[in-house]
Amino acid sequence: MNLSNNIVIQKNKDNFNYIQFKRLLDLGVKHAYSLKPHSFNTRLELVGDEIYLNGIKNYQKFSQVIGVDANNLFKPNQTHTNVVKSVKKITGNISIEEDEYKDTDGLITNIKGTSLASVNADCILLLMYDPNKNVIANIHSGWKGTFNKITVNCINKMVEEYNCRPEDIIVCICPSIRKCHFEVKADVKKMCEEIFAYTNRLNEIIDYIGKDENREDKWKIDTVLITKILLKECGVKEENIEDCGICSVCNSELIHSHRVDKLLGRSTAIISL
Repeated sequence: MNLSNNIVIQKNKDNFNYIQFKRLLDLGVKHAYSLKPHSFNTRLELVGDEIYLNGIKNYQKFSQVIGVDANNLFKPNQTHTNVVKSVKKITGNISIEEDEYKDTDGLITNIKGTSLASVNADCILLLMYDPNKNVIANIHSGWKGTFNKITVNCINKMVEEYNCRPEDIIVCICPSIRKCHFEVKADVKKMCEEIFAYTNRLNEIIDYIGKDENREDKWKIDTVLITKILLKECGVKEENIEDCGICSVCNSELIHSHRVDKLLGRSTAIISL
């Protein structure tokens, strides 16, 4: 099975499977999204020492595979917030879930030689690049982050702090759960309706499935479509939104999916200047 398409290309190097976006490759941007079997779960309080240390080791190895410096790699602890912070100094050490980036789900930087990382197991990860200002961003957007518009916060911060223009920003959408498998109950569906009714596209965003085995109504929600709508509202050009179109659930043989595996495996997305 190969996930390559007109947006991404799948590669294997030194026993690491990963995909890269052709658009970013053409621009010379070092980046990658990891595939199974390697996992990058570094939530120490959740996974314990052994899995944590394995995650750190994989970051060091994978960074070398894709040609970035792990000693200048930053990853927030990702708690489904809409908080985006800027990395403004190099530490010289791998910075995984440091207190400075606690309760943070997105990072931005313009420091050359710096890498930004995030992880997922169904949630949306967004890699952003402004080729004119040479600014990168890496965003984790679960459904809570999507509903709370972390994408908008990121674009606004790139504009305000780095003088980026939204029309110059390229956004790459990594593999994630798609509408075909993102099933929700009435509470989440109601929230979605209340927040995004103004778009007049709820008929595209939400589909009714029927009742489950407990006779509860279920719906499918297209969080990727919501993300694209928010990006365009911010001024990002449609032609600059590079969506890989890959569902993590449909392709769980290659991609970590919490809904399928019910495990602690995580894929990582890394982008570097």
